[in-house]
Amino acid sequence: MSGNFWKSSHYQQWLLDPQEIMLHRIKDLQAFNLKEDEYYKLMIFFANFIQALGENLRLRQQVIATATVYLRRFYSKYSLKCIDPFLLAPTCLFLATKVEEFGLPSQHRFATVTANLVKTKYSHLFPQEYPYKIGHIWECEFYLLEVMDCCLILYHPYRPLVQFVNDLSPDDQSLLQQAWRVCNDSLRTDLCLMYPPSLIALGCLHIACVHLKKDAKHWFSELNVDLEKLFEVVRHIMFLYDIWKSFDEKDKIKEIIGKIGKPRLSNASGEQPPQTLQMAQRPHVISQQQQNQPQQDIRTQHYKL
Repeated sequence: MSGNFWKSSHYQQWLLDPQEIMLHRIKDLQAFNLKEDEYYKLMIFFANFIQALGENLRLRQQVIATATVYLRRFYSKYSLKCIDPFLLAPTCLFLATKVEEFGLPSQHRFATVTANLVKTKYSHLFPQEYPYKIGHIWECEFYLLEVMDCCLILYHPYRPLVQFVNDLSPDDQSLLQQAWRVCNDSLRTDLCLMYPPSLIALGCLHIACVHLKKDAKHWFSELNVDLEKLFEVVRHIMFLYDIWKSFDEKDKIKEIIGKIGKPRLSNASGEQPPQTLQMAQRPHVISQQQQNQPQQDIRTQHYKL
C-alpha cells in the first residue's frame, strides 16, 4: 500500500476522464432505453442498498464507502448486464470488509442478512426469495477483482475533511458533522471516479459552510487549488440533491430495474456450486486461453492484494 495518494493505484489508474465514463455508460442507456437521470437514480438506489446492508451488518462507514466505490468502478467499465447489481452490491461490501480489515463473524451470516434485508425492505422488487447465496458472492468476487486489476486500496475524503475543518474552525463539531454527511452523499455521484479525495472534501466543506451560513471566503481564497474544479465538485453534489429531492425510490425504481432485467440462475435455490450462475454477459477481462479452461481454474487464480 502506498502512503501517498499521488503514487497510489487510486490516482494512477482509477481517476477517469468524464468522457470515458460517459462513453461506457451511453451503451447501457441505449441498450436498456434508459434516460440519463434514470441511470443516475439507479446508482443512487444501489448506493443506498449498500448503505442499508452495511448498517444492518454494523460495519464502519469507511467499509461502506469502499464498497460503494468498488460498485462505481465496475460499472464505469462494464455494462449493467454483465453482473446483476443485486449480486454485485453485496459482493462489493463483502470484499470491502476484507480490504478494510473489518472481520465478519460468519460469511454465511452475511448472505443471510442480505436475503433478510431484501425480504423486509425490498420485497416489492423481489416477490420471490432472494436468489443469491454465498457461493455466488464468492464467484462474483473474482470477477470484481479482475475488473479492478486488484487495485483495492482507496483514499476517501474523510481524513482530509477532518484536517480542513480543524484548520478552518477547530472544534466546530456541527460543521464537521454537516460536511461528513455531504461526503457520505457524494458517494452517490461519479466524483470518486474523477477527482482526488482532498478536492471532494473541500467541495463538501464548501457546501456545509453555505448550509450553516458560515463565512469561509477568506479561508477558501487562500487555498492552492483549482477553484474551477472545486466548483465542479460542488455542482455535482448539488445536482445529486436536485435529483434526490424528486426521487421516490419505492415508486420509481421498480420500473427502472424492470428495463434491465436479471440474469438467469440454473438453480434459484442456490444449492448448486457457484459456477451455475449464468451471467447475462461475463466481463471480457479473461484471456482467450483462460476462457477455454474449466471454471475451477479461473476461480483458483491467485491475486496479489
